[in-house]
Amino acid sequence: MNNLPRPGSAPAASFGLELNEAAARLAAVLQVARYHGVELDPEALRLAEGAGLPSPATLVEWLKEAGLWARGTRISFRNLLGVDEPAPILLLLNDGGAALAVGRDRERQVVLLRDPLALPGDPPTQVDELRLRQSWNGEVLLVRAARESEEERPFTLATLTRLVWSDRRVLRDIAVGSIAITVLSVLPILLVMRTIGTVLQYKSANTLALVAVIMLLCVAFDLLLRFGRKLLEVVLAAKLDAKLNLLIFERLVSLPVDFFERQQAGQTAYRIGQIHHVREFLTGRLMNTFIDVFMVALLLPLLFYMNATLAWTILLAAGLIALIIALFLRPLGIMTGKVIAAEAAKGSVLVETIYGIRTVKSLALEPARSADWDRKVANTAEAFMEAGRLSNWPESLSLPLQRYCQYGALMLGAYLALKSNNPVDIGAITGYMLLGGRVAGPLVSLATVMEDVQRARAAIAQVGDVLNRPNEKRALTQGLRPRFEGGIEFTDVTFRYEGAKTPALDKINFKIPAGTMLGLVGRSGSGKSTVTRLLQGINRDYAGAIRIDDTDLREINLRHLRKNFGMVLQDNFLFRGSVRDNILAGRPGLSFEDAVQAARLAGAEEFIERLPNGYDTFIQEGSPNLSGGQKQRLAIARALVADPRVLILDEATSALDPESEALVNANLLRIATGRTMVIVSHRLSSLIDCDLIMVLDQGRTVDIGPHRELVERCAIYRHLWFQQNRHLDPQGNAHDHKPLVTPNA
Repeated sequence: MNNLPRPGSAPAASFGLELNEAAARLAAVLQVARYHGVELDPEALRLAEGAGLPSPATLVEWLKEAGLWARGTRISFRNLLGVDEPAPILLLLNDGGAALAVGRDRERQVVLLRDPLALPGDPPTQVDELRLRQSWNGEVLLVRAARESEEERPFTLATLTRLVWSDRRVLRDIAVGSIAITVLSVLPILLVMRTIGTVLQYKSANTLALVAVIMLLCVAFDLLLRFGRKLLEVVLAAKLDAKLNLLIFERLVSLPVDFFERQQAGQTAYRIGQIHHVREFLTGRLMNTFIDVFMVALLLPLLFYMNATLAWTILLAAGLIALIIALFLRPLGIMTGKVIAAEAAKGSVLVETIYGIRTVKSLALEPARSADWDRKVANTAEAFMEAGRLSNWPESLSLPLQRYCQYGALMLGAYLALKSNNPVDIGAITGYMLLGGRVAGPLVSLATVMEDVQRARAAIAQVGDVLNRPNEKRALTQGLRPRFEGGIEFTDVTFRYEGAKTPALDKINFKIPAGTMLGLVGRSGSGKSTVTRLLQGINRDYAGAIRIDDTDLREINLRHLRKNFGMVLQDNFLFRGSVRDNILAGRPGLSFEDAVQAARLAGAEEFIERLPNGYDTFIQEGSPNLSGGQKQRLAIARALVADPRVLILDEATSALDPESEALVNANLLRIATGRTMVIVSHRLSSLIDCDLIMVLDQGRTVDIGPHRELVERCAIYRHLWFQQNRHLDPQGNAHDHKPLVTPNA
């Protein structure tokens, strides 16, 4: 790329830095990552020729995948000058290049910039704001070593509290508004207390008019403040929702595959959905409770000042309400758990029915699924009824005490006034009635919020039951990132699935060099697919050692491993979107030409070009507008688009029609060029061209070798071969068949 200045912009080297756009950006990112102890592989960020510069979002994602904290933002020169961190800051320049801010001199108002393409011994350049502004508009990448984040901490109520507290400025504004609202709501009551007697005794219309004007002003300001506070609460709830959704999705997708294989999708979705009830509690009921606490703190001294006896009775009633609710907290928590479990079971039936609707329709299973749904609905309704009956008891028992706080205290005050033979102050009685109601409500709310806390804890427990399981987060962000050639070695590998009595693999040993085409055969349950699962790092709790190019698989970064390993399953999932989007899924740095090349290699180009819109044809959910063979070839193209060093085909052709299978098999030799391939197949005819075929039986290696040798020496392989290919000789050539029925002469 040239270093000439573009029209309307300053030269790239206007302050002594010679930058080379994309190369400078990549070099800068590599140096910043190296400063934090992470060595990045430049080939991990593939940019197609002519695809343009790596965007800040792409660079941030690349750094995050390496386990670093990164964020793209804009800062001013003053903020850049005021940074105290010694770590370099990556500046994204207007011409597409980059520079590293490695120091600053506040007295002279200059920053020290280093050219990422310069030699290590070259000194940094001192640049002031005027010169820097000619080539920089404030875009930077902030990078630091990863610290313990919310994604790594256990998901508890404290997690949500920290998320809410991170917006403490909004909370502060809400608190200030609430204090002002409380004062404005009390002020009219105090005015009434002091003036109502005077107005009635002296018939002072002017005083009444003044009080009315003051009250109208209080109401107007109260309205404005409540409107503003509501907007702040909406902002807080929206920000918390966004943070929760990002946090939950990040933790959910970091869970291992075997978790999703063991758990029902409907139950998982329902449990995760419980988080919104907790969010509503934190930003709704709990926040209002804190506001009520301030109101009580403000009004209770006034009540004690007016009449200590009545104030003590209100406190006693509120304490009894709290005691009643506390006695029912544990039973209510148990019932809430039963309701959530019943709802989760009901949701599971619904999700499974929707997901498997083709099977339901094809086998006429609607009555059976409806009956199952009816049972789950009945169980849920019964749980709701039990929970409702139980929660009705504390509400009913505390109702008389609540009514006393609202009305009884006033009657008691009137009785005490009569007994004392003192003249009754109408203003005091009226004020106490108004203030007493405002204190009683928050006190009752403080007592009943414990019940909501119990329900929130039950919901948090349901969410935590999913999110607090062991995940792959550390393995996805840490570990080695070697450059793969494709050599694979298993040494005494033993693996047993959870709950299984016998091992799926029992001391498996084999070694293949890079570029080998390996076939895996054996009866059902022999361990073929388990070998591929271990290679992808899906299951990591195995005994023995698995090495990729002499590097232990457990030490390799899991995301790096899977990006360099292509995988094609028997039943592949295609996402809603265009054909091109599905081929390039998860590879933002690749171009349309990469998609075309992968489709051509997978044998998918010929049918894609016949689609209504070619590569822009929209794939519907479940891919009903594509045949099985077309979906499989698209899946192969998706696996090939990143040019993986190792490609795994796990029964990838078993569901294809003969024509599609023949087309895929014809391309296998082309696909295998320059990469290691591991092919699992029940159809031995598709493995004839493999360099080596490994025969498995009951989790053990029986034999390994080329097809011709296995037919001669391995009884299991020979038996499977003749079962499937009676019309072929042992070498794979067709026999001359005699007609079963002799035609008439």
